Amino acid sequence: MLKRGRLFVIAAPSGTGKTSLVKALMERQPRLKFSVSYTTRKPRPQEVDGRDYHFIGKEQFQDMIASDQFLEHAQVFDNFYGTGIKTVIDALEQGQDLLLEIDWQGAQQVRRRLPECCSVFILPPSRAALEQRLRHRSTDTNEVIERRLRDSVTELSHWNEFDHVVVNDDFGRALTDLEAIVQGRPANTSPKLPAITRLAASLLS
Repeated sequence: MLKRGRLFVIAAPSGTGKTSLVKALMERQPRLKFSVSYTTRKPRPQEVDGRDYHFIGKEQFQDMIASDQFLEHAQVFDNFYGTGIKTVIDALEQGQDLLLEIDWQGAQQVRRRLPECCSVFILPPSRAALEQRLRHRSTDTNEVIERRLRDSVTELSHWNEFDHVVVNDDFGRALTDLEAIVQGRPANTSPKLPAITRLAASLLS
């Protein structure tokens, strides 16, 4: 009998380095496949439709919601994001391990519908580092960056809902932690660790 694949859900506020970590993880773990989400936002430079996201209009997105085609969906800032349910279920039943890179709202929905998933939240080492990374990206206006920083407080407040918490202070160490989680090896990433709790409190203060 074919062993069912595993679903890994990774969430984090903008500016934590989540996307870079996910790309590096996929290179190290070629068996792990990226589930391409749908979004109504415009592509950023270098992004390719069907590889990074399925870029669609808001009307089509609303039609997909109405016909229950999403495993999860959420509005983030002025755009919508969603994961096609059929693609995920089919891949898991075929034994494929999948990775979803989504926000905390989407992660809540996935856990309700597929409680066996493994969820990971990525924390920045400090609020200063978060702001520095957002400004270094040079893809957003100052107004958008300020709004992302304000909204990051809400996002960060959900850190303890996840199975694992990875701190992206040192990229190599964070990547090693993620790889250990995916491989099912012991990882020092429990949200109950005192150091994690202290960091989360400082980020939210």
